[in-house]
Amino acid sequence: MRRPEAGLPYNHRKMRSYPYTVDNGHGERLMFTGVTRGPEGERVLAEGLARPGAGPPMHVHYLQDEAARVVKGRLGYQVLGSAEQFAGPGELVVWPAGTPHKWWNAGNDELHLTGWCSPPGNVEFFLSELFTSTKANGGGRPALFDAAFLTTRYRSEFAMIEIPAVVRHVVMPIMYVLGALLGKHRKYRDAPPPIASNR
Repeated sequence: MRRPEAGLPYNHRKMRSYPYTVDNGHGERLMFTGVTRGPEGERVLAEGLARPGAGPPMHVHYLQDEAARVVKGRLGYQVLGSAEQFAGPGELVVWPAGTPHKWWNAGNDELHLTGWCSPPGNVEFFLSELFTSTKANGGGRPALFDAAFLTTRYRSEFAMIEIPAVVRHVVMPIMYVLGALLGKHRKYRDAPPPIASNR
């Protein structure tokens, strides 16, 4: 098991040894398996398992390309404003940076995916904390102050499109400030800084 290297960005240095798994308590498990460097740049690698019907809501990675290859099962996916599509074993789906999309297990058995995000940015930290909070909160959604921290601090990198715009742009920032005043963000004192976007 290799440890993340000291020269990598903060988010990789502070993470656990690879591989490690996070579970959202709502039918999704995500295993981060490492970071690679190649001609296309850095990629964080992962494997995912999802029970039937499980998957993330409509979301966007503003700074990262995301890819998923089906190992077993049936993947349903949709780009905002487009028809639903499906992929089976061996098929690869790539969502370029800035593409709002969602995916789900469209089959009757567990869905097994491998995939990557490039460049890694803060995706590993963001998803690990989101999954951990969701599981601790009963598996339906992350705790409010955690969601406010993650979606506000990292808004240059990620957005949950299914959350109404007024909630994303007004309510969550207010809850972010309130959470800071109430000490709810102490556990995030070592959180990596957000990455600036050219959007």
